[in-house]
Amino acid sequence: MPAQPDRSSLPIAVYILGLSVFALGTSEFMLSGILQPLARDLDVSIPQAGLLVSAFAIGMVVGAPVLAAATLRLPRRTTLIALLAVFGLGQVAGALAPSYGVLFVSRIVSALACAGFWAVGAAVAVSLVPVTARARAMAVMVGGLSIANIAGVPAGALLGQHAGWRAAFWAVAGLAAIGLVGVIALVPRTAVPTGEDRPQLRRELTIYKDKQVWLALTATALNGAAVFALFSYLSPLLTDTAGLAESWVPTVLALFGVGALTGTFIGGRIADAHLFGTLFGGIAASTVVLAVLALTAHSAVAAIALSLMLGVTAFTTAPALNARMFNVANAAPTLAGATTTAAFNIGNTLGPWLGGLAIGAGWGYPSVAWTGAALAAAAVITTALAFRLHRATNQSRLVASSTTPAAQATATAQPAETAEAAETAEAAGTAKATGAAGHH
Repeated sequence: MPAQPDRSSLPIAVYILGLSVFALGTSEFMLSGILQPLARDLDVSIPQAGLLVSAFAIGMVVGAPVLAAATLRLPRRTTLIALLAVFGLGQVAGALAPSYGVLFVSRIVSALACAGFWAVGAAVAVSLVPVTARARAMAVMVGGLSIANIAGVPAGALLGQHAGWRAAFWAVAGLAAIGLVGVIALVPRTAVPTGEDRPQLRRELTIYKDKQVWLALTATALNGAAVFALFSYLSPLLTDTAGLAESWVPTVLALFGVGALTGTFIGGRIADAHLFGTLFGGIAASTVVLAVLALTAHSAVAAIALSLMLGVTAFTTAPALNARMFNVANAAPTLAGATTTAAFNIGNTLGPWLGGLAIGAGWGYPSVAWTGAALAAAAVITTALAFRLHRATNQSRLVASSTTPAAQATATAQPAETAEAAETAEAAGTAKATGAAGHH
């Protein structure tokens, strides 16, 4: 078992994985900044170009569980190297794509590799830290996405405007090469587990019998759909509705990224101790921000400010959503990471599709913000159901183990946040008993 770091530090390998995610995230999100020049060049409509976002997300949904299962017994470092190489080649294919159809296929191939990297990389990151630092480790991974929004996506938009959208794909291919070198040099080798610790697909699949796993998956998917219903069409909303010049788009995307990085930092710091509080607060705040944006989309100042705020609220929940899935699916760390990745990208597929339907119906670009607000509200309801089940399950478990009426009363009165801490402590004990998550 790898040595566990203390509370104040994380292994360098976790940061390398976050750096690699920066390249993946730049590719996944950059289309929002180059949607218009890409659509003009390939002679397709904005909703059709938006489907390229859904194509990537579909590849992530399919690829995460399939590749996680296929590589379950392979050395994780080798798997990460192979997937990152395939992802880089997918970017080259996109840069050279002669038609919309070829670009569509290249996005799916890139997404399959990206999904596998996310699933395996998340399992590696979690395996290198104590259970009580899971949200912090996942915050580093998600932070790669946040920095991609701050630097990668705006840079891609600038390249798309001044050097053509294909230059953005070439740039991401270069980022993937840098990430590949980092993984080869600094992510530790891991032996294939043997004996009782040997991964078994049948055993890991048992997590899907748990209602909490499905509630966590649903909340994650709805939250992602809420954000991407708007984000995928943010560029035309800013120019056609808010009246900003196209040159302003990279700046607003960068502000969204600043908000995302801020939210990731906040979520990573508080989610381990206040998981459900972070989920409720972040998702409810996103609902309000999206609704207000729908009402004020014609104001350039409001659109800019609310884009920043949405980055904060949406990404505050990301570490908590990841940590929650690993808590409820502790016995299957690889599939837990794959399930979280698939859930996020089910949302990333659903959001742009629903947003495109709203635009196609003639309701205008503000309708994508209303769509996002409705999806976020559904995520709040799903989280409330999970919280109710979580509290009932933990109280029943604690009362059953008590031996005196006083102890039973104490357990019954236990606050929800304390119950969450009890779950984390229980997960820690489980990880120690089974040789830690990294050896599954």
